Amino acid sequence: MQGKDSGYYVVRKKAVPEVLLKVVEAKRLVESEKAPTIQEAVDAVGISRSSFYKYKDDIFEFHENAKGTTVTLTFQMDDKPGILADVLKYVAQCGANILTIHQSIPIGGMASLTLSIQILETTEDISGMLEQLERAPGVHHVKILSKE
Repeated sequence: MQGKDSGYYVVRKKAVPEVLLKVVEAKRLVESEKAPTIQEAVDAVGISRSSFYKYKDDIFEFHENAKGTTVTLTFQMDDKPGILADVLKYVAQCGANILTIHQSIPIGGMASLTLSIQILETTEDISGMLEQLERAPGVHHVKILSKE
């Protein structure tokens, strides 16, 4: 497999190895000053310093690197009144700027929605927003198409 070290992947938390999640938690402890040193942070989460330093620059929460970017999402939604309005309202409440909206003509009671949003400095946690959208009544298969 040919690839570039600078490539990015978006994966769900459940697919990420535990050591990488612990690196993120250790970084969070240091940044919040709950752990004054790297050693205390890695001890608190149960990883080695070498694991921390090996991965610290390559793992971050999605919302940490999203500010100022445009994220394009795709949804499958039930064809029922108010579902699109609810999705747009929630995105706006999270502080993201809606740039484009494209909804297909519903087929078989389902509509496809493509939504481009701009992540601002004031936008709330993007991961939380995506989880909330996935749980919204009538919304199915929320996926990230691109992040620019």
